[in-house]
Amino acid sequence: MDIGPTQKTKMSLHLPSSKLQATVATALDAFRRLYLQQALAKTIKDLDLTQLNRELDAFAPASDLKQLASLGIRGEFLFPVPCLLTANPRLLGYYRLLFGFSQKEFFNKGKLGRFVAMEEKGSLSSRVVGEIDDLCHAFSQRASELLHDIGPERLSLDLLDDLTLLTLGPQLRGRNNTKIGKLANQAVFELIHSIVAHAVESERPTRLELRNASHRKVVIAFSADPDISVVEELSAKSLRNIVAIEIKGGGDQSNIWNRLGEAEKSHQSARQRGFVEFWTIFNVPKLDLAKAHEKSPTTNRFYGLPELLIASSPAFEEFRDRLVSLVGIAAGK
Repeated sequence: MDIGPTQKTKMSLHLPSSKLQATVATALDAFRRLYLQQALAKTIKDLDLTQLNRELDAFAPASDLKQLASLGIRGEFLFPVPCLLTANPRLLGYYRLLFGFSQKEFFNKGKLGRFVAMEEKGSLSSRVVGEIDDLCHAFSQRASELLHDIGPERLSLDLLDDLTLLTLGPQLRGRNNTKIGKLANQAVFELIHSIVAHAVESERPTRLELRNASHRKVVIAFSADPDISVVEELSAKSLRNIVAIEIKGGGDQSNIWNRLGEAEKSHQSARQRGFVEFWTIFNVPKLDLAKAHEKSPTTNRFYGLPELLIASSPAFEEFRDRLVSLVGIAAGK
């Protein structure tokens, strides 16, 4: 007897959440500003090219530099030199990623942990200053090897960028929310630095000091609570607390209300200390601003980190204009 076609049990499909990838996308924007070709190009722009070219001649084989020049690629996109790493120690991360070294392989197995502060904090300690030349020579060997193995016919700036991303991908996905949050904090600090750089008189990895139009010192610094504070020194014994910034860099949408509750507690504490502006920066794709103001009524302004990292966005323009106005400096060109 014909019993007809076999009945198949329909199974539902459940794919993992893509939230992690959204967080990685935002972290990538920050990494481009801090470590990748964008950071390298910005550093090159501020350097004396005569010194840069002199050091390239000293650290890179002439034949390799000629091959790169024939492709329209400056030598420092493949060969690090001391003046670059001194001007921007974080560029160690660019070259580490370019040559395919994971953090564990480079800093731990390579026994180069003493250099980690260069990449993570942008600082160059007296302990390693004397080893920068040796580090560049070691990188130069790997750079020449990479150039010859790939072949000049395949080399391009796009390929070099792709190589850094191939190493970076597992690193970003392997980060937990705490590490992503730290990266978001650094991205915001770098963003602020780009806005006020023309008025900065001195700087450290976690602190900027600038002079405003009233000839008063303004300090912008990382702090435990709030994440970033902006303070004007009225006199040797008097301060004006201007802006308290809380940064919630995690990309987990389901946890955003708890994070905003934490921001509110910090802002309330800052208000008691005399701060007058309270900004909260978030890193989730969508935020119900009405509910956000319920969770953190002290917050004056909410800013989405992905939008802030786009220099032409309305969010960035508002953030920039409000910051320079409150600090009391002219907008940079």
